[in-house]
Amino acid sequence: MNINGWDTMIAIGFNAAISVRVSNELGRGNAWLAKFSVIVVSITSVSIGIVCMIVVFATRGYFPYLFTTSEAVAEETTKLAILLGITVLLNSLQPVLSGVAVGGGWQSLVAYINIGCYYIVGLPAGILLGFTFGFGVMGIWSGMIGGIVLQTLSLIVVISLTNWNKETVEAESRIKKWGGPSDAE
Repeated sequence: MNINGWDTMIAIGFNAAISVRVSNELGRGNAWLAKFSVIVVSITSVSIGIVCMIVVFATRGYFPYLFTTSEAVAEETTKLAILLGITVLLNSLQPVLSGVAVGGGWQSLVAYINIGCYYIVGLPAGILLGFTFGFGVMGIWSGMIGGIVLQTLSLIVVISLTNWNKETVEAESRIKKWGGPSDAE
């Protein structure tokens, strides 16, 4: 979990940066630069996630000993390394996609996607796999990964189908509504 936390901290930094960048570019009326920023940060984040996933897979028999001296704990951790690698990859992209959506002003959409994916899909799937079908920790974690996959795919679809020119117009109307200056004036 420490390794996952380290990787997630990078993604959370990207989340904050891209949400501000997207909102600023949309507010400026620069749809192309907003879209380009999304592409750049997504590629960067996925690249970091892939590198971290490869490191987890390559060192799955060694890294548990950084955190424990127990053979039993290290053996169980090694078995869970594939789930950790997948989680690290997904957790490097998912916060970035959420940041893009928040920067685009779609906070409520992100909230509904999160609730649906985690509490309606991921958690029940984890409970079923872990307890009903007897997969234990691997089942619970796999169910939650399923929720993250669904959330990530949902956000990719939403962002891919976004008309960035339309979003700049909507951002301009929000700026006028709330009394801020706009570049068009």
